[in-house]
Amino acid sequence: MDKIRTAVIGCGKVGATHALAYKTLPNSELCAVCDVSQKNANQFAKDYNVRAYSDIKKMIRENGVQVVSVCTPHPLHAEPTCEAAEAGANVICEKPLASDLRDCDRAITACEKAGVKLGVISQRRFYWPVLRMIQAIRDGKIGKPIIGTIEVMGWRSPEYYQMDGWRGKWREEGGGVMVNQTPHQIDLLQWMMGDIDELFGYWDNFNHPEIEVEDTALAVIRFKNGGIGQILVSNSQKPGLWGRIHIHGSNGASVGAQVEGGSSFISGVTTSKVEPAFNDIWTVPGEENMPEVWKKEDQIKSEGIDPMTYFHQIQIADFLNAVIHNRPPSVDGHEGRKTVEIFTAVYRSQRDHKPIKFPLSAEDGSDFDGRLSYVPYSHR
Repeated sequence: MDKIRTAVIGCGKVGATHALAYKTLPNSELCAVCDVSQKNANQFAKDYNVRAYSDIKKMIRENGVQVVSVCTPHPLHAEPTCEAAEAGANVICEKPLASDLRDCDRAITACEKAGVKLGVISQRRFYWPVLRMIQAIRDGKIGKPIIGTIEVMGWRSPEYYQMDGWRGKWREEGGGVMVNQTPHQIDLLQWMMGDIDELFGYWDNFNHPEIEVEDTALAVIRFKNGGIGQILVSNSQKPGLWGRIHIHGSNGASVGAQVEGGSSFISGVTTSKVEPAFNDIWTVPGEENMPEVWKKEDQIKSEGIDPMTYFHQIQIADFLNAVIHNRPPSVDGHEGRKTVEIFTAVYRSQRDHKPIKFPLSAEDGSDFDGRLSYVPYSHR
């Protein structure tokens, strides 16, 4: 079978994760990279022995690229996605799909118009404890999911925000803990609980005066299935505690996972061993003792793998197979938009002082869904 010709747009830290995946997957041939900085692209291309570009369409045309990864900063996802789609390439975009709904809709429309596939990275869907949870829910082991919560108590230091010039700024990063550190967990909650009917939320910046964006957010949710939920995410717990998702069912049974221990890893930066995810709550009748067994199994499976790249590789492999077999990817653009819809609702809820009904449409962007017009209490 011929290999899929692949490329990376955005030669930063997470771009290296994608490049490594393309280099190691058997059905991929990494042939080029692209960055607005030709200098950055040249160095990146040298590291991976591929061609360097600063023009997306030229790169795709000259190398016959079939799949690209978009790894630019969040507010800069839509433009390269649209350019790549117009040039005929399928696109898998780093999380989140965009920093606002207008750019989500631009990207989705461009890919649909061009007849190419659009995927969004959400590699935690492939974590073994998370897969157990979704399978238990689908098998009806907890009845109907009626309560869902995510709690991410992490930490980001001032040095983290100094690593790149775009970090911590509304226009350059798009947002804070909801947009950068926890869209994965937000995605898991909506994946397991289903579509949202209404959300009320707050956000603030409690202990990062050097940045513009939020470091903490809270939301309560009513789902369309009648269930309720809560989101509590923060970068303000030094040195970081945990990231957890718990789903409770109508028959009284609960399933859950700790998907992060301490602060989340930083793609392309974290070098220490990351604690494997594990099922921390499991009260399905007859399976109460299984978490101990699963934890040992997962620890064995995790030996010798780097979770910062392994689960990216799994999802990117899924996307390549979706292109080869002409099927939808596991996480497509419409799924990716749901996460952006959720954090957008939190921003708008605080701005408008009211619950936000779903679905949400894009606004004109004048105040970035309330991000630019609101002064956090800690800054007053």
